[in-house]
Amino acid sequence: MLIRCLTYALLLVRATAALTTDKNSESLTELENLIEQAGSTQENILDDRATGAKKRGEACTRDNLTVRRPWGSLSKNERKAYTDAVLCLQSLPAKTPASVAPGAKSRYDDFVATHILQTPYIHYTGTFLAWHRWFLYNYEQALKNECGYKGSQPYWNWALYANNPAASPIFDGSAYSMSGNGEYIAKKGPIILTLGDFAPVYLPAGTGGGCVTSGPFKRMKVNLGPVSLPLNNGSVLTGTGLEYNPRCLTRDISAGVNSAYANATSVVNLILNNKNVGDFQMVMQGVPGSGSIGVHGGGHYTIGGNPADDVFVSPGEPVFYLHHGMIDLVWWTWQALDYKNRRDAVSGTGTFLNSPPSPDTTLDDIIDLGYAGGGPITMRELMSVHDGPFCYMYI
Repeated sequence: MLIRCLTYALLLVRATAALTTDKNSESLTELENLIEQAGSTQENILDDRATGAKKRGEACTRDNLTVRRPWGSLSKNERKAYTDAVLCLQSLPAKTPASVAPGAKSRYDDFVATHILQTPYIHYTGTFLAWHRWFLYNYEQALKNECGYKGSQPYWNWALYANNPAASPIFDGSAYSMSGNGEYIAKKGPIILTLGDFAPVYLPAGTGGGCVTSGPFKRMKVNLGPVSLPLNNGSVLTGTGLEYNPRCLTRDISAGVNSAYANATSVVNLILNNKNVGDFQMVMQGVPGSGSIGVHGGGHYTIGGNPADDVFVSPGEPVFYLHHGMIDLVWWTWQALDYKNRRDAVSGTGTFLNSPPSPDTTLDDIIDLGYAGGGPITMRELMSVHDGPFCYMYI
């Protein structure tokens, strides 16, 4: 089986767990087992329909599955190949017209601009999970087709490094990382998140705050935003985010946020304790008024800084795509536990917390990423990682 063929890679994943002092070691093992179980479920589904698939001309088989792996299991050469491709995407001209987003200067910015424009319709909505699956896939395809990347989209397993993310191979600042923390800024207050009339959520600041000074993205310029960036004193900057506003990439990596909201126990509980997709995606994003930001917010605010803290502009942070790889993995794992009933499960409306009120999301709704690419596609085609345009799995 493919899972057995990838045993070595899985052992590398488990070895990286030594970097965390997470006391929830049993939950970490349980999470690893759930991921393996989801992989086995997917293989069994492909095996069961293998003969019929040949007759119908379906392309996805166990033999041609793309395997997405955690960053820590990649070799140094594989990590550098990925960051080189991201830098390549940042060097290519934008496809987004200046009339739509005058600040979009690169192919990378096309993805950021699309996310800015569509944020009110893709968070706390029925399309949240599928939209980001399609968005991540098209980013992966751009890296491959436009920048010659030969690998797959890696992901960031937040649980592995929950108590010390800055020391992980993702953020250690080496040439084979996604760059390090931002320059230390002292005397930062907590991050204060506000949402309508709900009570504010206070998050512990991280150990950086300034410009990133090490690793592949130390010279990166963020061109778009901010739109809604919470600052450590609770004030909010607002704007369209589409104008040209070049600035350094900043980070404020927070172990406090990671260990509180995106540890192994929180991920396992999310997967096992939410039986319908409405509860699952709401808890994942953080139930408003509960005081929790969920694992989705946990990942974003662990990175911190500008633009990671800005819900609109967050894809301007290169680790966004590793973070949403993990979001997609968690959804894939949740679906596999009851695939028959969860494959096509959708819940929600077309607007942020149904404000303003909008129709319920259906499988016939259209997702269109605009100039980021991919073309219009129905929700129905995005519900399985081995149907529609997809043929990938996670380990």
